[in-house]
Amino acid sequence: MGISLSILMIWVIWGGHWEQWSDVRTVGTALQGYGVSAGLAGVLLLILDLLLPVPGTVVMSALGYLYGTVLGALLGFIGSFIAGLIGYGVGRLFPEKTARRFLGEKDFVRGKSLFARGGGWVIALSRAVPILPEALAVTAGLLRMPVPAFVLALACGSLPMAALFAWIGATGHDRPLLTLILSFGVPAVLWSLASLWHRRSD
Repeated sequence: MGISLSILMIWVIWGGHWEQWSDVRTVGTALQGYGVSAGLAGVLLLILDLLLPVPGTVVMSALGYLYGTVLGALLGFIGSFIAGLIGYGVGRLFPEKTARRFLGEKDFVRGKSLFARGGGWVIALSRAVPILPEALAVTAGLLRMPVPAFVLALACGSLPMAALFAWIGATGHDRPLLTLILSFGVPAVLWSLASLWHRRSD
């Protein structure tokens, strides 16, 4: 809860500075100003979503607009995936005693149990929700979610999002209902298959 509130406060303080970043072409034009480093700039923006209210889906769409669906999706995936890994790593930096004190003993035990049982679903599906993804990644680290399960779930959530919005940016198609369905449906299917494979490989 504390992590989510902290990120929400950053949105309140800095959100106004990102209003102009709500249009794919505007973001694409801004990224083009970095020349050959435009892709790297887009990746860094997605990583900065850990701290700032970066409109991740718009940046992913802008990468698709600039580089096409395949390369745009790859760049978007790299940025989103690294952001999630860093968030998880930050959470793991805190000793368990500190995490217990920060979250409270009851919430720590309850959260650890939740992430042990269904943490993969939480991480995979959260990539489609604004603000929450990186806060949940940090929380997963705090609660010691197993690394293999976290990485798999993160990939299952990040890849479809990056591909979907890169395709939207590259083609100009904007179908809100289809986007909503695919944003949650594809990660759910991928995580179901990945978790089944993960259990069988243990």
